[in-house]
Amino acid sequence: MINSLLRPFIPLRSFIIALIALAFFGYISFSLAVETEVNVAEPEKGEHRGRLLKDGGFVLELAIFETGVPPEFRVWIMKDGQPVKPEDVSLVVTLTRLGNVVDTINFKPQADFLRGDMDIYEPHSFVVTIKADYQGKKHQWQYDNFEGRTRIEPAVAEAMKIQTEIAGEATLVETIEAFGKLVPQADAERNISARFEGEITTVHVRLGQAVKAGDKLITLNSNESLKSFTINSPINGVVTSKAANPGEQSGGRTLISIVDTSKLTAELSVFPADRQRVAIGAETTLHVNGYEAVLTGRVNAIDTQLKANQASTVRVEIDNPVNALSAGQFITGDIDVARYTVPLAVKRIGLQAFRDFTVVYAKVGDEYEVRMLELGREAGEWVAVLGGLNPGTEYVTENSFIIKADIEKSGASHDH
Repeated sequence: MINSLLRPFIPLRSFIIALIALAFFGYISFSLAVETEVNVAEPEKGEHRGRLLKDGGFVLELAIFETGVPPEFRVWIMKDGQPVKPEDVSLVVTLTRLGNVVDTINFKPQADFLRGDMDIYEPHSFVVTIKADYQGKKHQWQYDNFEGRTRIEPAVAEAMKIQTEIAGEATLVETIEAFGKLVPQADAERNISARFEGEITTVHVRLGQAVKAGDKLITLNSNESLKSFTINSPINGVVTSKAANPGEQSGGRTLISIVDTSKLTAELSVFPADRQRVAIGAETTLHVNGYEAVLTGRVNAIDTQLKANQASTVRVEIDNPVNALSAGQFITGDIDVARYTVPLAVKRIGLQAFRDFTVVYAKVGDEYEVRMLELGREAGEWVAVLGGLNPGTEYVTENSFIIKADIEKSGASHDH
């Protein structure tokens, strides 16, 4: 899943930004050193692989247990080296997450341990506060258990062009990609000949010239009346062929051809696997080789007869008011085949890999932290989110790889 979503989204601009980021990492590391030590000593562990917390002879082992169940806290207690009955201890654990989100966990006895009454959802990144009461004596501990979290000063984030958006509702548009070329519209060409035979005296236009309706094209002398008459352009367009020269007889032939290029047709090839998904009226985005602007149009015709390569021709009309495009240019089209709204989505460009998860980085103040996502359908730049992120969360879109690199550099671990 991760590989399919994390497609190459690092253009040249991002590569340059990455180089700039390297210059800032020294500064970031300095600010991080104020918050946490990178090389934190491994906490002392107990026989259940949990963290040992000691207050004189009273020892509590706190572990996250997740074998066959969702992650939960389990606690074993000793007093002067001897096990303590779990029912003799009153225990509350408070988890304070980024943004002052507080989870309060109460415990009940089970076998030889105390079992927490709520799941410990990802990320396991919080300030842990433990309060225990045994035989009238209170014990309290507090420690930081951060993972996937870093702090970056706003000025540094701005210099690195780290951008964020608010997660929320989005319209996903599924498209299929098709290739083809631009052609004149079927009724765009006019082949012009002389109504009366005669000698051509003047040709007023040249090949490739743009003309308007009413412009002079050719002047002739009639063989019958010996009077001069002029043929004018019937449409706006471009002279695409000229077979007339002064001194020649008109001879009943086509003298000039004019094509109206104010509109062109994109002919796209769609293969059978996608043909049934394309409908008349479907919005289409077109990219023309050598032309920077993105064009849009709608499917107005679909051929019923297949071409030799088994593709159907799908036609999309586009405007060409300043003749910036030419018939024959190759094009790529993205044809809309499905459009739906989801209550929560993130931009694909913000996704990163963290442990075995696909994540985005939530931003709270000048701190950033992973959010493990359960993902749904994807289309275009969007991916639907089914779980792991709250609507309204500010998350990193552009240059999220910089956050990933800094978190990996800080070495925040996953403490079970």
